[in-house]
Amino acid sequence: MSNIQINNVRKTYPGGIDAIRGITLDIADGEFCVLVGPSGCGKSTLLRMIAGLETITDGSVSIGDRVVNDLEPAERDIAMVFQNYALYPHMTVYGNMAYGLKNRGVPKDKIKVMVDEAAATLGLSEFLTRKPAQLSGGQRQRVAMGRAIVRQPQAFLFDEPLSNLDAKLRLKTRVEIRDLQQRLGTTSIYVTHDQMEAMTLADQLVVLNDGAVEQVGTPIDVYNRPASVFVAEFIGSPPMNLMPGEIDESGLVTPAGVVAAPAGVRHGAVTIGIRPEHLHPASDGPLRLKVRVVEHLGASANAHGTVPGHAVEMIASLTGADLPAKGETLGLTVAAENLHLFDPETGRRLH
Repeated sequence: MSNIQINNVRKTYPGGIDAIRGITLDIADGEFCVLVGPSGCGKSTLLRMIAGLETITDGSVSIGDRVVNDLEPAERDIAMVFQNYALYPHMTVYGNMAYGLKNRGVPKDKIKVMVDEAAATLGLSEFLTRKPAQLSGGQRQRVAMGRAIVRQPQAFLFDEPLSNLDAKLRLKTRVEIRDLQQRLGTTSIYVTHDQMEAMTLADQLVVLNDGAVEQVGTPIDVYNRPASVFVAEFIGSPPMNLMPGEIDESGLVTPAGVVAAPAGVRHGAVTIGIRPEHLHPASDGPLRLKVRVVEHLGASANAHGTVPGHAVEMIASLTGADLPAKGETLGLTVAAENLHLFDPETGRRLH
């Protein structure tokens, strides 16, 4: 068993600064859990507490059937992959991958078998005699992953491992990491600020904000039913449109027009959320968008603008060849089931 349980964990720095404010999570055996959130939200701090690189102020962390609060990092049976690779420049790829096994006293013949297997899995067999300086960024990252794999740990911890790669290589390496984790079945926790990485990698997605959990769920659940305005804005690209509104007898009154309100929501003030891809052009549509900029993305385009007569900004994701021009006022529709309503005071989801 290599499930990881985080029970009411807190981290308080000198001066009363709360970096982690009572987080509880249960990560199942073999699950790929992604911690996502903006810079400074506490995701790397939480990962380092699990790894034993940061002390825990309160609460407990269990890996498998052991509480590991008081164990050194080397005693926790985890392997960590860092953003900067942390490779030894004077060692070959083989030496870097074998280093941890040598320190544990593993016999040389067994080390060779384990390193060769990991290298074959990662496509590194032809690079085993090279030094890190002779490798590309993506190859160095695979060496760092290989060093983690050969240890056969209970869990992998990834701390923004793709941040130093260019966009094309990030995509390729992201796919490799997910494929590798699925084949190995090793419990993994992955930290990123990139919501695209988070959505495509995670079995369980954990959105953090200011040291606390905003929402936990599958990527599609978090995307389709964001629990708060914070999650709605953070998850999704382009981000969700948000505007003030009110529900009364006529329906949902927005600055852009009146639309049918979702069933079962009380009358009164609300914050309205609409994903850009759920806005559809219609000449007689109840919503209006005055186009300021059209971003052409190939298969689709994003029309950016404002609601006529208001300072409310909107984005509509459009497909097809018939795109609006700058200055044009576009009519739009949205289905009631694609409306997200939030409490304007607490920011929490209403339905």
